[in-house]
Amino acid sequence: MTMLSPGGTRRGGRPSAVVHLLGPLVISVLAGLSTLVTYHVFVRTISGQTLDTAAMLGTDVQHPRLAGLLSNALDATNMRSVAVVCVIVAAIGGLRRRIDLAIAAAVLVLGANVTTQLLKNRLPRPPFDGLQWENSLPSGHTTAAAAMAFALVLVLPEAVRGTAALAGAGFTGAIAISTVWARWHRPSDTVAAILVVLAWGALVVLGIRLLRWTRQAAPGRPSWLATLPLLVTAALAVPVTVLGLLFAKTSATVATEPEPSRLSFLTGIAGIAAAVSLAFLTWLWLATADRDRPRESSSSRAIPPAHEPGSPGR
Repeated sequence: MTMLSPGGTRRGGRPSAVVHLLGPLVISVLAGLSTLVTYHVFVRTISGQTLDTAAMLGTDVQHPRLAGLLSNALDATNMRSVAVVCVIVAAIGGLRRRIDLAIAAAVLVLGANVTTQLLKNRLPRPPFDGLQWENSLPSGHTTAAAAMAFALVLVLPEAVRGTAALAGAGFTGAIAISTVWARWHRPSDTVAAILVVLAWGALVVLGIRLLRWTRQAAPGRPSWLATLPLLVTAALAVPVTVLGLLFAKTSATVATEPEPSRLSFLTGIAGIAAAVSLAFLTWLWLATADRDRPRESSSSRAIPPAHEPGSPGR
């Protein structure tokens, strides 16, 4: 029978505890690098910036009721709502006696929002698209929405994390698309915001696992009822995004000036859907993996049989 040490190391095998720590570290680094790649491609290159701006200009809110819904959703996603969610997260963590999760969720929300504001204010934006606008990458509204959703998924009991992840993904996607539809942000701004939140989320999970190093960890697996919708969304959105970018790239008009383009807008929406589904799928797996293995009582541990007289010794 294979035994696990308290640190999660498989006796006689490879150290699974190291893999347990490397997972969130690698995800955090990849998400951070992907944020920089998104900035470089869609802000620092002519074709990327014009395509991104064309996507933002490719729609116009003409329905008063829809415009009102979008405006209310965006207005509700502010620092006040972030503070309310932090209080709720702290209360849930206290009730579950998981102060480590409550602190990690607070660090996640604070770190992601501060990082977004620092990047937005300090990253330069060359006016390749002819618009003298300040840099808007990453999106603050999308960061707030994704960070609140991530924090709730982290502190909630495992039985409801999948439902919370699906609801959070829907909320984050709606806010991200609303900012583009209202022409507050380009699609790349929202994708970068989601990546910033994922980077911080993986980082706080690494911290939690380091603090709980001496505990026995049981491998957690999220429910298929939660992961399947996210997988299907990603499987549909990723190829649509790639094909849309390739098709738009071949258009001389779109590639040289930011003309309003419904194709670019739909491609941007598909890209947002892909980023949201993949980020929440990754986050659900990271959050579900944090689970304690029930400890065996001393009376239930196997006692080696005593050697009978005349039997072989060691």
